[in-house]
Amino acid sequence: MADFDPEKFEDKYEHYFPELQRAYKQAFETMNNTYDSELIHAIDQTILAESEPFYEGDGAFRVELPDNPVEKLGGVIVDEEKAETVLDRYLDEIEAELQSVFGFADEL
Repeated sequence: MADFDPEKFEDKYEHYFPELQRAYKQAFETMNNTYDSELIHAIDQTILAESEPFYEGDGAFRVELPDNPVEKLGGVIVDEEKAETVLDRYLDEIEAELQSVFGFADEL
């Protein structure tokens, strides 16, 4: 992979689409092996499908979610607190995978 360019990340889907896919896929696999697969699939398909990763600088990323993300989990029986906890953990995993994929994991 070429060196990471923060300015190119503004057009991330044009310049870094394969890397973004890899980070999200690796996060999904980790979460799916650890938590209830039905909940992880629902989060992936309903909430994360509408998420947007951003580069914050200094090797840090954040993932912005749609408004009221837990409310989007229709069809999955889970209490709100558990869903929020798993979602928070999933976001941490995605951000860590983004750092790894883009070569920042050792810098933080």
